[in-house]
Amino acid sequence: MSLRGIFSMKFMVFLAIFASFLPHSGAVSLPRLFCDKMVMQRDTRVPVWGWGTPGELISVQIAGNTVQVTADSHGDWKVMLEPVPAGGPYELVISGKNTISVKDVLFGEVWLCSGQSNMQWSVGEFGIKPDSLRDNLPELRLFNVFVETDYIPRKDVKGSGWTAATPASVKGFSATAYFFGRELYEHFKVPVGLITSCLGATSIETWMSAGALRPFPAYTDLIDQMTLPGKNYEQLNTELAVYRQTWDTAWYYKNDPGISGNWQDPSTNVSDWMEMQIPALWEDAGLPDYDGSVWFRREFDLPAGFSADDFNIALNQIDDYDIAWVNGVKIGESFGGRNWRNYIFRANILRPKGNVLVVRVFDSGGKGGMYTNAFWGNPILTGTWKYKPGVRIDPATFPRPVVPNGSFFTHPTLLYNANIAPLQPYAIRGAIWYQGESNVAHAQEYESLLPAMITDWRRGWAQGDFPFLVVQLANYYPEQAIPNESEWAELRAAQMKALTLPNTAVASAVDLGDANDIHPKRKQEVGARLALAARKVAYGEELVHAGPVFVRAKRIRNRMIVTFDQTDLVSRDKFGFLRGFTVAGKDGKFHWAFAWLQNGKVVVFSPDVKKPLAVRYAWADNPGEISLYNRQGLPACPFRTDKRPLSTQGKTFIYEENGF
Repeated sequence: MSLRGIFSMKFMVFLAIFASFLPHSGAVSLPRLFCDKMVMQRDTRVPVWGWGTPGELISVQIAGNTVQVTADSHGDWKVMLEPVPAGGPYELVISGKNTISVKDVLFGEVWLCSGQSNMQWSVGEFGIKPDSLRDNLPELRLFNVFVETDYIPRKDVKGSGWTAATPASVKGFSATAYFFGRELYEHFKVPVGLITSCLGATSIETWMSAGALRPFPAYTDLIDQMTLPGKNYEQLNTELAVYRQTWDTAWYYKNDPGISGNWQDPSTNVSDWMEMQIPALWEDAGLPDYDGSVWFRREFDLPAGFSADDFNIALNQIDDYDIAWVNGVKIGESFGGRNWRNYIFRANILRPKGNVLVVRVFDSGGKGGMYTNAFWGNPILTGTWKYKPGVRIDPATFPRPVVPNGSFFTHPTLLYNANIAPLQPYAIRGAIWYQGESNVAHAQEYESLLPAMITDWRRGWAQGDFPFLVVQLANYYPEQAIPNESEWAELRAAQMKALTLPNTAVASAVDLGDANDIHPKRKQEVGARLALAARKVAYGEELVHAGPVFVRAKRIRNRMIVTFDQTDLVSRDKFGFLRGFTVAGKDGKFHWAFAWLQNGKVVVFSPDVKKPLAVRYAWADNPGEISLYNRQGLPACPFRTDKRPLSTQGKTFIYEENGF
């Protein structure tokens, strides 16, 4: 390559990076949260912010409030509006060199709703039919963040815009969030705004900031790798585009017979191609110690009755790079072995039967292949593929571009950076959180991570200790025949650690689950319990908002007497028995026990344990049909009194190159 070519390439990279740090210029603009039908938090000072030209005078007007501010040297500006009571509609007007008018703005109660699939799954996905009378609520407004990832915090989210609750709109909105919001609306009779930012199968660490995770040694090295360069996805992709102008021909495509021979062509002779079961890392499936390109091919038919305009092929994770063609037409390419591939393309290139999918997979070192067997993966991915090696490379000398590379589901900070940080400091009343299923294997670690995340979110919003309400995991998996250790029980206990922070509550769902479905359908009850907790923690109502919580246990002869923080206990068993209790003696072995109510306490006895020293309640993945409640119908929270090591003790996050 000539010196002029080298200089030209470096100069283009420089311009791309430099441009990303330039001050904002041009028209006044707002974050996507600020749009028609938005709900702003009532009865508190409300931040409004955006971007303009450096030095530009910005005026913000709504509900009799008028505030002016000058954009700073980067074009950023922010004002604080004085409190406005519940009501509306109002018009929010932002004026600078241009004018923005946001219409139909309400003031009311705003809640952030986050977590994994049991927060994400919609009313429609649970098969809940909307009530045309109860679900037509023009003052209950919904905003859904379109989840993305990034290495450093973004300034804005992508999202649905605000929509009013109707039988049609709620079908696609979080069931947990919606039923929570509907309970609040029906109780307070003021506008309610719900912001959902959630994604199924995600672990807590991907919703946490770099600052929140840095104190935990398991995350430090990875956090440093991501943050020290100080580049976001957009900057890295810009650099990659420039880098590829020379790298593709000099390295990536060089000497590959599949490139020169057009192996993506459906007419390619594949009689000498071998077979491999996918998903797999090819080092484990017949190609040990191989780095370079491997070409894969498979045929598929369209589903019966298919008539859509677009078609999606989900190839999940591929180590490291890939290009995909269907019927000889390129449908997508990706870089980064932990990124997820979803190639959506126009369906007019397809035929009913015999479509040819070809994927060039390139491994630059370590293990390679199409390796992830996610349960939602496209059926086209799974099964027997034909394959043929292309060009082999020496990983010691092959140059690798720096690319965005991280899984939505487990990579620390990525979801926080793209989907939580940009929401700050939008004024909210509080947050509800339904997550934990993806962290059960590290339950002991979770008891430190959850309080750290809550504290960090509160710091980011700068609204003090706003209410934070946690859903305790539902019962799941078949019941155990004998008492045993349980990761799910340990995670539920870890969730209770949130109560060490002010203005928190735990809404237990331990009785609302399904042994055979990790997504139980009883979301109306989950929403109602969260709303009850909100009425106590956020709004100060004097009511019982949670089930009985263990206080202490005392042995009297061969029985354990258990005291809860409530004495108004009831048994739902017609004979008065209480299921789910176990006791252990000096040997530490737990046995099923009889239990009953006596003078507002629980008496626990087992004929197999003469001198009980420890008691557990509902300590199982699925404790089954429990019967200990308070008179408000809220279940007692699971607990244990023993101090024996947890099954998850010492298990922490481990970064895996080919991890989910």
